Amino acid sequence: MKLFQSTAITFIAGTIVSASAFTSSTSAFIPHLARSNVRASSSTMQMVADDAKVILVTGSSRGLGRSIAIELGSLGQKVVVNYAGSKDAAEETVAAVKAAGGDAIAIQANCANPDEIKDMFQGATDAFGTVDVLINNAGITKDTLVMRMKPDQWQDVIDVNLSGVFYCTQAFFKLAMKKRTGRIINISSVVGQIGNPGQANYAAAKAGVIGLTMSNAKEFSARGITVNCVCPGFIESDMTAKLSPEYLETVCKGIPAGRLGKPEEVAGLTRFLALDPAADYITGHCFNVDGGIAIGS
Repeated sequence: MKLFQSTAITFIAGTIVSASAFTSSTSAFIPHLARSNVRASSSTMQMVADDAKVILVTGSSRGLGRSIAIELGSLGQKVVVNYAGSKDAAEETVAAVKAAGGDAIAIQANCANPDEIKDMFQGATDAFGTVDVLINNAGITKDTLVMRMKPDQWQDVIDVNLSGVFYCTQAFFKLAMKKRTGRIINISSVVGQIGNPGQANYAAAKAGVIGLTMSNAKEFSARGITVNCVCPGFIESDMTAKLSPEYLETVCKGIPAGRLGKPEEVAGLTRFLALDPAADYITGHCFNVDGGIAIGS
């Protein structure tokens, strides 16, 4: 498609992050402080329904993860807001989830680090007793052409965007297998299906998430655990609001629906896969929210 040949588009979980050509970006990881990073106590928690689900959303202090967390909060769920960088942003998300009618805590963890992930799940169970649903959303980018890509630019993206999904899934499965129920939703990207110039590392990681989803669905189904994948396309964000109308017009010409997606449209599908009884018989599948840009992939 001409859109991908002529423009450098950076995706993080389906959100356009930059229109500039192949710039390198990443999230800053603050050292983990073990259990002290749980930002709420039982005495400050919201009162929600006894049957509310406990949902851990990685990378949910900002962007699409934040939209997903707030959507789930609006249904009265208990949300674990994972963050790697800004504590203030994470606590703002917690406040937004509570204002929407749910409950929430924030826990810092680098999703590329298995030990921090283990502590994150321990903090979640200490606060809420269990984790019922895992939404693997955390992701970073370090974009450049293949010929210029350094080993750390490749490895860092693979570590967070693919290995992090694997580590979080392992930790969640240890809880869910005992209950013989649970749901995992992995946030991939259309880039993992159709590729993107300057994002070989990101595309490879997101394609790996799709394969991991299908493999885990086959492994976990006997334990009553479903595993599905959501692939966002071009989604509105605070970053897209800064782009020129001319550039956005070019982007939309490559999308059959003729517009950018809305964060709530991705969050709505995620909500269905996480909570709706009708999703009990859906596992191992990949669902696009992309306006049709990846038709035929």
